[in-house]
Amino acid sequence: MVYESLRILKRFLWVSKYSIVYTCCILLFYATSLNAQNNNIMHTYLALGDSYTIGEQVEAKDNFPNQTVKLLNEAGLEVELSKLIAVTGWTTDELAAAIKEANITDTYSFVTLLIGVNNQYRGRSVENFKEEFTQLLEQSIGFAGGDPCMVFVLSIPDWGVTPFAEGKDRVKIAEEIDAYNAAKKEITKAHKCHWLEITESTREHGTDESYLVGDKLHYSGKEYAIWAEGLLPMIKKHFK
Repeated sequence: MVYESLRILKRFLWVSKYSIVYTCCILLFYATSLNAQNNNIMHTYLALGDSYTIGEQVEAKDNFPNQTVKLLNEAGLEVELSKLIAVTGWTTDELAAAIKEANITDTYSFVTLLIGVNNQYRGRSVENFKEEFTQLLEQSIGFAGGDPCMVFVLSIPDWGVTPFAEGKDRVKIAEEIDAYNAAKKEITKAHKCHWLEITESTREHGTDESYLVGDKLHYSGKEYAIWAEGLLPMIKKHFK
């Protein structure tokens, strides 16, 4: 009787051991499948801005939004540039008007926002910029499904170092760009969005014509690649 009980117990433990192993295998399979599904999700991207976003005088593949998408795809994320709203020369209010006209009803996985250089170029005040930029940033958060962590703001490049600015007050331009960027960064951080500093790179490369296009003002794909590389780790970490 005791022997029979021991035999049954032994068999029960043997079955239980392999049941646990089988269950662990099943759980591992589903976890792997779920992870693969998550990696295959198509993430959508909305890019908002001006000439620096559309990429004046460069092929679409070389602007910073498309280069960012390429890097993210190479990193194993499925990302598409779903919508780009940007035109050379736009100020904050003109971008806002275009967004209103586009009547966007979708939300996106993430949003980039680069605007302000034309406000400075036209001599508008920083106070006016702060008000209009804040509205754009809050709209961007809404487009990102209400998640400020999925909004990425780029600083304003310094066009004053380029050959285009020959004969202009380069020091004044730099000071004004700095003032705009200080306000822009403060608002961005207050809204808990991400900030990417690109101004210093444009100052470093603004006299190197390989980083510029034919108008000697806007940037070539070489400069946009630097911005895309800066965005890559910031965006990627939110999709792990």
